[in-house]
Amino acid sequence: MTDVRVWVPYSGVVGRLPAGLAVDVYDTGDEPPSTVDEVEFYVAPYTFEPAPLELIKRMSSLRVVQTQTAGFEHMLPYLPDGVTLCNAGGVHDTSTAELAVTLMLASLRGIPSFVHGRDQQDWRFGWYDALADRTVLLVGYGGIGKAIDRRLAGFEVDVLRVARTERENVHDMDELPDLLPRADVVVVCVPLTPDTRGLVDAEFLGRMRDGSLLVNVARGPVVDTDALLAELGSGRLRAAVDVTDPEPPPPGHPLWTVPGLLMSPHVGGSSSAFRPRVEKVIVDQVRRYAAGEPLQYVVRS
Repeated sequence: MTDVRVWVPYSGVVGRLPAGLAVDVYDTGDEPPSTVDEVEFYVAPYTFEPAPLELIKRMSSLRVVQTQTAGFEHMLPYLPDGVTLCNAGGVHDTSTAELAVTLMLASLRGIPSFVHGRDQQDWRFGWYDALADRTVLLVGYGGIGKAIDRRLAGFEVDVLRVARTERENVHDMDELPDLLPRADVVVVCVPLTPDTRGLVDAEFLGRMRDGSLLVNVARGPVVDTDALLAELGSGRLRAAVDVTDPEPPPPGHPLWTVPGLLMSPHVGGSSSAFRPRVEKVIVDQVRRYAAGEPLQYVVRS
């Protein structure tokens, strides 16, 4: 396939793409190339800002949009019919799984309190919760859920798994209400869809065991913020989240001050593992498109 116009966000991948392609480099904050009406394969910048997505409306030759994110709900309002959408399957699994385990351990072992104690020269010796001998419930068992499960293998925990489709050692979502009271830690790692928006509501939280921990590395709107604030405010539950709704919380929002909450600024995928992995996906996907081979990680066609 020749004379194919491709937009990529990183100049470092240009020399690794198949010969004969017309390649432009465009990333967040750049002036869009003048070839906007020619581009067939668009690797969208790694951002949730609207400007790079608004450009899609001007891409009259567009055939494929490749995201650098695992989630893709932010792309759907901009995607014309007939354009294939691919996500960055596998790119964020490892990094997000690392953060999920970090959030579990940090919250249970009281790490935020130790940090504040050092700031105040306060030696906060005491007894803290271990992850060992706990039951961890993984809500969502795609790439990220499986990656978390692998990392939990050495922590001497029991793992319960829930997914849309029941299979060996994985429960169906219909069983979730009965599984929630069994868990000490509930990790949410589902994609944001109409079915999962607000999944973690007052009823869901109410079924969780007293003193248990909610970890959210999915998307903020999967959790009902008001319901979570109510449980945290009462002291019945704890939470450790990488995503929020709203995101980021505006100044003065209760998420900044509610007790029992450890909050990281949506950095599940933002690690040193990201760039080499996403560049590999970009190069392979463009090569497949140029060769007329089936694309990977297709989430809408």
